Amino acid sequence: MAGKKPEIPEGYLGPQEKWNELGLKSMTHPNPEIIARDNHLKIEIESSMTHIKFTYQLIHCISEKEYSEYVFAQMKEGIIHVLVHMPETGYYKLQLYALPSADESKSLPNVFNYLIRCTTAAQTVHPFPKHYAQWKDGCFLHEPLVLHSNSNLTNINWRVNVPHANAVAVVVDEEWFHFENRGGPVWVAKFSLDKYRGSNSKVKLSANFQGDEESKFSTMLEFTI
Repeated sequence: MAGKKPEIPEGYLGPQEKWNELGLKSMTHPNPEIIARDNHLKIEIESSMTHIKFTYQLIHCISEKEYSEYVFAQMKEGIIHVLVHMPETGYYKLQLYALPSADESKSLPNVFNYLIRCTTAAQTVHPFPKHYAQWKDGCFLHEPLVLHSNSNLTNINWRVNVPHANAVAVVVDEEWFHFENRGGPVWVAKFSLDKYRGSNSKVKLSANFQGDEESKFSTMLEFTI
């Protein structure tokens, strides 16, 4: 059951004041009311700005529970890819926030609001990785998008874009797995994490950036297995 459609204040849905100012355009879902026949949804937003930071909130309308860990947004070639996984059926509010990367404001203004009706929740969902401040301009995770204690942890293929990185590695407890550069911002690796299954270990995707000391690695993304 998707439940009754919630009452929405006038002006809440769709683009907000800063949307056009930031040069944003919804490519896949211009209508702010979405009927999702599946609980996996991908929204693509075009940005005229190369350097933009964004965040989001996903809220189940009936329970008012926040599910923002089931949203993952990243940008590649001027397109913001927003992945939304909904744990249960019903209505959700997806609230998007954005600012130019150079703006040092801690609070990002609300730029667009969706109302999503999820009619079927047949697919299993797991939280996306937690992201940190260094996960920004041009960083893009191709695989794996989710990693958890029930994942296949043997020979995991990793592929990630990290501009301006000297080195990229995954750190689990005290063990390091170093990536190979495939030209430009592209870094790849393949390794197994079976021995950490069910240990609640943090799997940290980290990078050493140009201008940093050689030994300094900043955490960008964090999975839990």
